[in-house]
Amino acid sequence: MEPAFFDRPAATVAAALIGHVLLVEGVGGAIVETEAYDRSDPASHSVSGPTRRNASMFGPPGRAYVYRSYGLHWCLNLVCETGSAVLLRALAPGDGLAAMRARRGLDDPRRLCAGPGRLAQALGIEGAHDGAPLDRAPFGWRPPEGPVTVAATTRIGITKGVETPWRFVWAGSPYLSRPLPRPRSAIR
Repeated sequence: MEPAFFDRPAATVAAALIGHVLLVEGVGGAIVETEAYDRSDPASHSVSGPTRRNASMFGPPGRAYVYRSYGLHWCLNLVCETGSAVLLRALAPGDGLAAMRARRGLDDPRRLCAGPGRLAQALGIEGAHDGAPLDRAPFGWRPPEGPVTVAATTRIGITKGVETPWRFVWAGSPYLSRPLPRPRSAIR
C-alpha cells in the first residue's frame, strides 16, 4: 500500500483498513479490528512529543511503528500523519496458517490473531520491523475481497481517552479481540 494511503488522519485510515489483507512474508489475513491514535489524544504514545520509543510515529507516513506492550508483547502500528498511527488489533487468519499456528503454539484460528500481541506474534513481528516501509517486503497488501461493514466504537485496554470512538471493526467478524458492544455508528 502506498504511503499516500496513510498520509491522512489516523481515524480515517483505521476505518479504511478494515477488510484489507495484510501479509508479512506471505503470512497474514484480512484486518478486522483497528484503533486510531493521534497527537491530541491523551492515550497516544505521541501526546508528549517525540521520544526514542515513539520516533517512528514522527517519521514518514506508511511506516511500521512497533513497540513492546508491558515489556511482553510486540504491537504493530501503521504510521499516518505526523504523530499518529493505527494499532492493528485483530486479523482474520488466511495466508500462512501453519506458520501462525507454529508461532502461537495453538490451532484455534479465532485466537491466532485476536489481540495486538497475538497478531504480532502470529505474523512474526518484532522490534526490527520498527520504521520499516509498509509498501515493500516483508509487507504485502491486497484490497478487500468484497463488501465490508465497518462499525465504530470506543477503544479498549486504555485508561485515558476511553470515550473516543476510534476502535473500528468488521461488524460480525468472529475474529475480534473482544466482541463488539453496541456500535456507535456504521461507517460503510
